[in-house]
Amino acid sequence: MTVNAGEYTLNFVKTQSGNELVKLTRRQLLQRGLVVGSGLVLGSGFIAGSNAAWALEVKSLTPQTMATLVQMARDIYPHDSFGDDLYAAAVKSHDDTAASDAEFKTMIENGVAQLNSLAKAEGHVDYVSTGWEIDRTNILKSIESEPFFQTIRGGLVVGLYNQPAVWDKLGYEGASFEKGGYLERGFDDIDWL
Repeated sequence: MTVNAGEYTLNFVKTQSGNELVKLTRRQLLQRGLVVGSGLVLGSGFIAGSNAAWALEVKSLTPQTMATLVQMARDIYPHDSFGDDLYAAAVKSHDDTAASDAEFKTMIENGVAQLNSLAKAEGHVDYVSTGWEIDRTNILKSIESEPFFQTIRGGLVVGLYNQPAVWDKLGYEGASFEKGGYLERGFDDIDWL
């Protein structure tokens, strides 16, 4: 869990017993985890941004699997102005579902294993460590008709684009019905189109 306190960010992770939260500095957080190719820190039961500005507790899937899902989300719906925290929030629901559905968890883990195997066949360490976006996109194109890919892609439509922080970045002002509609509220003020 991450808390912003003024100009400082406090990072909290659960202890091995899982009963208490321990405050860590950025340095301690980075020392406890392994930085992977996409700039994510993986630790025991958590995934965090390498700048330690955000962290996500993982319940069922491994941190490596979640890091792959975050990178996959970024490759499916690429937005340079979106931070990894928005993509992590978008794929968090897959970890929640995997905690209660063993078949779903197996599908996710097998899908990530397949991505890593395809990346290794192309000479990379794994999918997340594949340096060029075009290489990762080609790997995704090879599995785009499979249920794993379709599940992740379909979940991202709602998981990513239904976040108010994303709305701000895209210039969407939210629902308008309760405010009288857009006609008198700048329906044509979109500057990114």
